[in-house]
Amino acid sequence: MSLPLVAPVFPAGKEPLPPGISEEEREAYFQAKRYQDYMTKGMESCVAKTIIAGAGGFGIGAFFSLMSSSFAYEDPLLRQNLSTQQKAREIFKEMGRGMWKSGKGFGQVGALFAGIECVIEGYRAKNDIVNPIAAGFVAGGILARNSGPKAVVGGGLAFAAFSAAIDLFLRRETADED
Repeated sequence: MSLPLVAPVFPAGKEPLPPGISEEEREAYFQAKRYQDYMTKGMESCVAKTIIAGAGGFGIGAFFSLMSSSFAYEDPLLRQNLSTQQKAREIFKEMGRGMWKSGKGFGQVGALFAGIECVIEGYRAKNDIVNPIAAGFVAGGILARNSGPKAVVGGGLAFAAFSAAIDLFLRRETADED
């Protein structure tokens, strides 16, 4: 007999299954649910967000460098006494060095910003426009720390404004198409 307005209590492992899942699939279903919970917890951690942002920034920076190196002016007289294979090797080495340098810079900026934003969001327990603005200000200040106090404030304000513009663009409401 069920009591009205009382939630049913089930023993652990004997909860009702979703429609379409048979009793034979119970263990596999709960194993998949556990993996899903592990992935969700991992993706919500600041460490994972920082690593993903750093890796993404590295990839984007390397790609930008690769694209910009295709427009670079090459002086043919600079390598006139090298064979074609040696010239190609030198050009690819330069491209690799540029991709590494640019990727490393973008990765550091991405990881720094994402880590600071995640810590601020965790501290405030809110997900609003204040988090990226504050994280942008702190990250911009850290990036400009070697250039003096005016540059720290200016870098912080510029990065905060850029972060606010990007976040406002990403959070905007789309018009309903009726």
